[in-house]
Order: sequence, then C-alpha cells, then structure tokens
Amino acid sequence: QVQLVESGGGLVQAGSSLRLSCEASGRTFSSYAMGWFRQAPGKEREFVAAFSRSSSTTYYADSVKGRFTISRDNAKNTVYLQMNSLKPEDTATYYCAARDRPATYYLIQSFDYWGQGTQVTVSS
Repeated sequence: QVQLVESGGGLVQAGSSLRLSCEASGRTFSSYAMGWFRQAPGKEREFVAAFSRSSSTTYYADSVKGRFTISRDNAKNTVYLQMNSLKPEDTATYYCAARDRPATYYLIQSFDYWGQGTQVTVSS
C-alpha cells in the first residue's frame, strides 16, 4: 500500500511554469512505477507522463512532449512534474498515480494508487 499527496498547483498565466510534487508514503517508493494524469472539467482523465517500471524510460502524451518533464527523487519518496510553457488547455486537476505490476503505462486502469489531485489553472 502507498499513499500519494500532490502539491504545487495554482493559477498562472499562459507561458508560465509550475512544478508539481507528489510525495509517497508506505511501501518502498523506488519499487513503484509512477505516472501523472490530468482531468479537465467535463472531460475524461487522461495520461500526461510516466516512468517505466525500471524508471529507465519516460513517456509523455503528445500534447505535453517537449514542455513537461517527469522526474523522481527516491531518497525523498517524491515524483515531480515540471511544466513549462503552460497553455490554457493544460488547465485541469493533476493526479499522481503509482503501480507495482507490469501494465500499460498510459492506461488509467494500470495504476492502483492515486492521489487526491492538485488544481492547475492557466489563464490566457
């Protein structure tokens, strides 16, 4: 079992940057493959970025590739999402997720543990 708590969301202008953090507690953090998803009002939750199980590979949605970077610090039990060049369409609640089994990295059902979400609002 792992508990996830996101932070770092806020209201920013288009073109700005934000860094989201997700702190994990519970079982050994380094054994989990971590990911970020987001959900805009009236839309389904969608994949944003993730690590492979070995953390040797990162994956990104096409909509954020080149602007967002996922990283992790196992010593701090924390995964980050650095978001640059933010756009109004990035406005959403961002969720951190964890899995400890082989699964497809971009599917919601692949992840067993979720945080409560942090709101990101980008104004034009």
